[in-house]
Amino acid sequence: MLIQPVVLSGGSGTRLWPLSREKYPKQLLPLIGADSLLQATVRRIDGIAGCELASPMVVCNEDYRFVIAEQLRLMGKPGTIVLEPTGRNTAPALTLAALAASRNAADPILLVMPADHVITDVAAFQSVVRQGAELADGGAVVTFGITPEAPETGYGYIQSGAAYAAPSAARLIARFVEKPDLATAQSYLQEGSYLWNSGLFMMRASVWLAAMAACRPDILKACQDAWALGSVDGDFVRVGKEAFAACPSDSIDYAVMERIAKQAGAKAADVSALPTGVVIPLTAGWSDVGAWDALWQVLPKDSNGNVAQGDVLLQDCRDTLALSEGRLIACVGVSDLVVVETADAILVAHKDKTQDVKKIVDSLKRDGRSEGSVHRKVYRPWGSYDGVDAGARFQVKRIVVKAGGILSLQMHHHRAEHWIVVSGTAKITRGEETFLLSENESTFIPLGTRHRLENPGRVPLEMIEVQSGSYLGEDDIVRFEDVYGR
Repeated sequence: MLIQPVVLSGGSGTRLWPLSREKYPKQLLPLIGADSLLQATVRRIDGIAGCELASPMVVCNEDYRFVIAEQLRLMGKPGTIVLEPTGRNTAPALTLAALAASRNAADPILLVMPADHVITDVAAFQSVVRQGAELADGGAVVTFGITPEAPETGYGYIQSGAAYAAPSAARLIARFVEKPDLATAQSYLQEGSYLWNSGLFMMRASVWLAAMAACRPDILKACQDAWALGSVDGDFVRVGKEAFAACPSDSIDYAVMERIAKQAGAKAADVSALPTGVVIPLTAGWSDVGAWDALWQVLPKDSNGNVAQGDVLLQDCRDTLALSEGRLIACVGVSDLVVVETADAILVAHKDKTQDVKKIVDSLKRDGRSEGSVHRKVYRPWGSYDGVDAGARFQVKRIVVKAGGILSLQMHHHRAEHWIVVSGTAKITRGEETFLLSENESTFIPLGTRHRLENPGRVPLEMIEVQSGSYLGEDDIVRFEDVYGR
């Protein structure tokens, strides 16, 4: 059996602000260990016994394409990256993945995984994936329901029905339930047939496309039109922008899974064409890491229930999460707090209120503040830059260009730039001249002059850039050439 891993990477993770932001969301962050959540998602399927694995396929927003490509490259797992011109929820994203997987008359089993979840028991996860693959190979649509540990109101639920296929633990899907109130969630826990909806699925590509044809032919048609107008761009698969923008937005659950569940007791002709939906219970240390309290739950703690990462000192504290990216955090005599420090923002919240962090992000966006969407350190396909200081007519940046990285040939209407090489070697294009700069050497780029920065060496190039002028926004860039196609 050929399994095609499909990683859906479209979320923004605003409840994990200030670490997770719209332009660099939680799935790209190493919240649990050295791997980012996306890398951990790809890595946890390694070595599934009895299954052949295709290279990973990631469906993502265009804004994340270079970072995701680099993270896959660092893992030694180059794969297919399908770009969504605009977000249309998970059903169109999976439909694009199924169309991509069906190239050359292939019909693999799709293993659909959100990029931003945590699973700590990989062996248990792989065991249920093997069960799911057998059922998906026979034409079923398989989802995995998390065995609930508490009356959780933040998750949707799946009610399991009759046994489906012994010796597998799979059961028919009886119904999907929206996020319940506390009393209802408690009754689900006591009743015993309800599982948390994990967002994990398995089915053949042809089965998903047939289900979409039966349930949402409008979405399928829009995705097919967008796919037909697409092209391959280096590491990326692009689809037609206008055609995909016309696609309705819907989730996998609403578009197909709930209709499959209703089919179980129905005989209507409009559902007879749908595949069988089954759910397999999963107990594997799963979390969607949807907020800071969820991250606290899955991270290792000290004897007082505290989680400390980075430069942190705790005195007489209990059940507290303190995370520092740079500056010292000192907490004294507190409990049930979340304290998160980044270069440009600090969050202090009670653990019971972490779902409300999204309201802070909404407020920042209403006020037009950049902290709601971007970090001070911004990643680019050639490397990164960090805004060190800024004033009315100046800005200072620390620029790191990876080995072989090339910035676009560009010009600015409103600013001049001074470049100072801290380490490495820089190849400079300035007007009609090209020259090299080494450590402790500098140059000046006058306003209106075409210029380009390259790293011809084998080690990272680190520079300080001082901008001066009447306008210093990132949109004051006129690009003439760009190897990254921006």
